[in-house]
Amino acid sequence: MKNLEKVTDIEDLRQIAERKVPRMFYDYVDSGSWTETTYRNNESDFDRIKLRQRVLVNMENRSLETTMIGERVKMPVAIAPTGFTGMMWADGEIKAAQAAEKFGVPFSLSTMSICSIEDIAAHTSKPFWFQLYVMRDQAFMANLIRRAKEANCSALILTADLQVLGQRHKDIKNGLSAPPKPTLTNILNLMTKPEWCLNMLGTKRRTFGNIVGHAKDVEDLSSLSAWTAEQFDPALSWDDVARIKDMWGGKLIIKGIMEPEDAIMAARSGADALVVSNHGGRQLDGALSSISALADIIQAVHAENSNIEVWLDSGVRSGQDVLKALSLGAKGTMIGRAFLYGLGAYGEDGVRRALEIIYKECDISMAFCGHTDINTVTDNILVKGTYENLKTDHF
Repeated sequence: MKNLEKVTDIEDLRQIAERKVPRMFYDYVDSGSWTETTYRNNESDFDRIKLRQRVLVNMENRSLETTMIGERVKMPVAIAPTGFTGMMWADGEIKAAQAAEKFGVPFSLSTMSICSIEDIAAHTSKPFWFQLYVMRDQAFMANLIRRAKEANCSALILTADLQVLGQRHKDIKNGLSAPPKPTLTNILNLMTKPEWCLNMLGTKRRTFGNIVGHAKDVEDLSSLSAWTAEQFDPALSWDDVARIKDMWGGKLIIKGIMEPEDAIMAARSGADALVVSNHGGRQLDGALSSISALADIIQAVHAENSNIEVWLDSGVRSGQDVLKALSLGAKGTMIGRAFLYGLGAYGEDGVRRALEIIYKECDISMAFCGHTDINTVTDNILVKGTYENLKTDHF
């Protein structure tokens, strides 16, 4: 019998998910590319930033409420788009979207989701965001955008850092696929995950719902594998952003910005928000952590006198991480692994618990730093010398 009140931090959820989710899907979530250095630094660099405790400050009437691209949010956190989410828990994207909607934060659906755009629209009542991977198949891409419009998605997220796929050693060793291939190793592992197996038996959603039956000549798992391997478009460039923006016609978020030059290009593109993100350390290993890159990107955007919002993704595992990102100038954050651990542990209830944990940590930490409104937080809550040199301390 689960007692979620005793689940006190995201690490608790991670440990439970590791026990309950099949190895290949847990490893897909909990891994980075190559040596995983950037993956580890995304978290550890947050830990190096220290907070200033203030006392005898009126802590009543606290609020984390703010806006992200004009949408009211209970806290400055959105659920990031993640592939294979429906393999962490049956109908995982639906469960996560429902948890986010009930809690009051945005949900983003990945192109590489198990549940489709239409599935999410049918099981939620508020608009969600759709993340677009640009494919070589232009007709398929245009159809994805059309489907997102018809589902009343309120923003399109253009992921800019997946023109080619970073190598994740664990995925290769595990033979990652959706659904898992019936190898002896997989079968033996699945026998130790009874809850996951029972849940999966109760759903028909076991492969990429946005692709199968929608992309040309992709009707089953065997054709999907070959199609996906050759579809990410290495020719994607800034010249394509205006075309995609015109096709979409709504709010646009560009995710995967790590350098000031690219932040300036994003600001000039007319996008509504950019996300400082290294794809959770899953693409270019050896890149800076996202929190290390944040300050220079915000400075570049301000120099452009742009209204583009700057958000941060990659490494956020606590409410204190959210608070630190906002104190350094971010307007919002996105979480991937943090909600996926909750999903793998307890489904919708686990995602809700992950959001509750992050909210409480951010709320209480903000109070101890002498603030009652998240919109007033600045770097004056940080200990000088613990955050200014993040970018150079690794070298």
